[in-house]
Amino acid sequence: MIITLKRKATKQEEKKVVDKIKKLGYIPHISKGVDITIIGMVGEFAEKYKETFESMEEVDHISEIEKPYKLASREFKTENTVIKLPYGIEIGGTKVPVIAGPCAIESKSVLLETAKIVKAAGGTILRGGAFKPRSSPYSFQGLGERGLKYMKEVGEKLQMPTISEAMSVEEVPLVSKYCDIVQIGARNVQNYDLLKACGKQKKPVLLKRGMATTIKEWLLSAEYILAQGNYNVMLCERGIRTFETATRFTLDLNAIPVVKKLTHLPVVLDPSHGIGIREHVPSMAKACLAVGADAIAIEIHPRPEEALSDGAQSLLPAQYNKLMEELKVLAKALGREI
Repeated sequence: MIITLKRKATKQEEKKVVDKIKKLGYIPHISKGVDITIIGMVGEFAEKYKETFESMEEVDHISEIEKPYKLASREFKTENTVIKLPYGIEIGGTKVPVIAGPCAIESKSVLLETAKIVKAAGGTILRGGAFKPRSSPYSFQGLGERGLKYMKEVGEKLQMPTISEAMSVEEVPLVSKYCDIVQIGARNVQNYDLLKACGKQKKPVLLKRGMATTIKEWLLSAEYILAQGNYNVMLCERGIRTFETATRFTLDLNAIPVVKKLTHLPVVLDPSHGIGIREHVPSMAKACLAVGADAIAIEIHPRPEEALSDGAQSLLPAQYNKLMEELKVLAKALGREI
């Protein structure tokens, strides 16, 4: 349930309510507005204490959250969440950052070369996989911690926040040590131990939608992270599996307005994985911006024919540069900025 404190409640009054929640064995989840503070009390049978809190002088009113995903819902927080990253980058505001880089970190030299191309055209967040989940066990599996070290060095050199994927509970501390955002891939969207581990660390988390995951299931997965106390969660639509075989996946643009109505969490779109065909990625990237993306993730490689992973969907530098110019024009028309 949601406990709304009286307008302009003091820190002492807030603490009194928080202490009461903890005494009852629940975890308080606090959301602060300009004048109003609300405290989520989430857990089994929480509603039975409704009258207890209604009787407290510090409380204005109590309301129940109908959605199964409590902390991710608009009922818990009406205003959009804005994720703050190093170097003044934000996700969830009027600016739409572009997250770009190679699918996999192959070497420090290629990563640096790619990052320079990304930044020169206006991209602000560097992506790259150190641990690569592949369909085939014989495909390139990534450089592991060595790749993460390259990511940290390049990100600091160019002053770009970085993101990489953690595939297991054991990898979460490593990725959060070296990168600014921890990514949970589509195959792990319902790996609940991994989600909890991400919730217990402090770095922002980008949660990709599974290829057969419903919107409700996606938001419930985000709830696992939020429930552990990490409220810096971003949702990433990267395509779902349908009957269509002409493209790698079907990028579910329909989901974006629906999700943005249901949750306050920022929504990132990944057209590279969504369509999987290089020549069509720019068109879908522009569609992502038009439909309301809070950030766009794009794969780029200076020499895609040499890429060790996803070369077929990685943009050439010239394609990326042209796309960035087009996105800037479109963003301005939509009252936003790249």
